[in-house]
Amino acid sequence: MGLLSRLPCFSVIEPQEANYSQQQPSHILKELCHHFSLADIQSAMRNIKEPSVLGKDSFGVVYKGYLQKSATTVAIKIFRKGSLSGVSESQLKNEVLFLCQLQHPNIMPLLGFCIERDHELVLVHDYMFNGSLHDHIHHRNNHKIDPLTWKKRLQICIGVARGLHYLHTGSKSSVIHNYFKTGYIFLDKNWEPRISGLLLSKRGHIDVARSSLVARNHGTFAYCDREYLASGVLTVKSNVFSFGVVLLEVVSAKQARDLFLEHWNKPNYSLELNAEKIVDPFLKSKIAPDCWKKFIDITERCLHKHGAERPNMGEVEVELEHALQLQEEAETKNGCFLDVSFV
Repeated sequence: MGLLSRLPCFSVIEPQEANYSQQQPSHILKELCHHFSLADIQSAMRNIKEPSVLGKDSFGVVYKGYLQKSATTVAIKIFRKGSLSGVSESQLKNEVLFLCQLQHPNIMPLLGFCIERDHELVLVHDYMFNGSLHDHIHHRNNHKIDPLTWKKRLQICIGVARGLHYLHTGSKSSVIHNYFKTGYIFLDKNWEPRISGLLLSKRGHIDVARSSLVARNHGTFAYCDREYLASGVLTVKSNVFSFGVVLLEVVSAKQARDLFLEHWNKPNYSLELNAEKIVDPFLKSKIAPDCWKKFIDITERCLHKHGAERPNMGEVEVELEHALQLQEEAETKNGCFLDVSFV
C-alpha cells in the first residue's frame, strides 16, 4: 500500500473552479521547484527518528520529515485522497507552479512537490520551528508554551499584514486567500510569520456559489464577513475582515468562533468599551494606552460590515507599525513593563 493511501478520512471538500492555463507547465515547473519522487518522500519521513504529525486540515495531514541529502528538516503535506477530486494533473501542476512563484519573506516557501498516481499531491515546505500562531495563542497551556509578549504579537501581525498586502498587490491579479486563519500562519526560527494554505487560492474577484459551504467545512466560518457569506463573492476585503478576526484572536487569546458569538457579531458592539472582557489577562497593564487605541481602531475598521469601508492591507500594515512605535515609545519612557491599565 502506497504512502499516499495511508491517510485518515476527512470530509470531502470540492475544490472551487479557477482559471488555469492550458499550457503544460511541466518544463517551467522543473526549473522553479524540485520534483520529488514518492521514494524521496518516503525516505524523508523515515529519516526522522520520531515521526510526528505537525497538523491536519480538511485537505490532508502535515508530517515532519528530513531530507538527508541537503540536511534539511521539512514539513511534508500529504493531501487526502479525493480532497482534490475534479482537478486534473495539469491543473495541479499549474497550482504548484503558481505557489513556486510566490516569493516574499512572509509567505511560506515551497521547496518541492510530488504528484503521484490518481493525481495525489504532496507538497514539501520549509519546517517552521516555532509552529503556528494558533498554537501559541490557543494551546500554550496544553503545550507549556510561554505566552507571547504584546510586542511580539504586534510584530507577528505586521509581518502577516505585509504578506497579505503582497498577495493582494504583488502581481497583475490579486491573490485572495480562501481559508485565512491563525492555523495557516506559521512562525520560523526567527519568529517571522509565514502565510500558508494558498493552494487553490483565488486570483481576482471570484464569484463562487459554494464558497460559504467550503468555509464552513474548512473551519473558517467564524472568519467570514456577512457580505461574503450572503453573496459568495470573495474579494481582497474579505481577507481584510478575516485579518481583523485574527487581530482579535491575538489580543484576546480567544477562539474565533467564541469571538463571533460573544463580541463582534453583535450590533453596535464597541471593542474599546469592552476591553476588559476581550483582552488576554496576560496582557492587561502591559499595553500602552495610545498603542491600544491605534490597535483597536484599525481592528474595528477591518471588521466593518461593509467591505468598501474597510482599509486595504497596505494601510493596515502602516497603522500596526504605528501602534508598535507607540508601544516602544511608552516602554522607553515608563520601563519595560508598563504599570498602566487601559481598561
